[in-house]
Amino acid sequence: MARERSPLTRSEHDRRELIVWAVACAERVLPLFEEASPGDPRPREALAGAMAFARGELRIGAVRRLAVACHAAAREARTPAATAVARACGHAAAVAHMAAHARGVPLYALKALALTHPADPRVVESEDAWQRAWLPDRFADFVYPAR
Repeated sequence: MARERSPLTRSEHDRRELIVWAVACAERVLPLFEEASPGDPRPREALAGAMAFARGELRIGAVRRLAVACHAAAREARTPAATAVARACGHAAAVAHMAAHARGVPLYALKALALTHPADPRVVESEDAWQRAWLPDRFADFVYPAR
């Protein structure tokens, strides 16, 4: 008997498309992690693995392991902003496994920016606008569900 797919998982085709956006969002804040934790390659490796998945070069299990390693990097990060960035990267990679992880990417990326620019909310607003503008329209309600 075929297993029914959860609406949070979406098709592999959808996840390949969505992961490209998620990686782009996470890459924009990745320097905040690398500045705080130089020499820790796990977030960058997770994003590279995610893009390899998008191109069909890496299977879900391998990318999932990179996402788990990225969340370990988050637990070891030296600053709250670096933790948030590593979480954004981990969620971006985890989109290979479950599309719903895309919802965590903008939240953690924006949190990292809010922590590094507490006196200038325009930085967060600008990034939020960029994220929403570059998200393929067909995923808007999925990534940003009405509350």
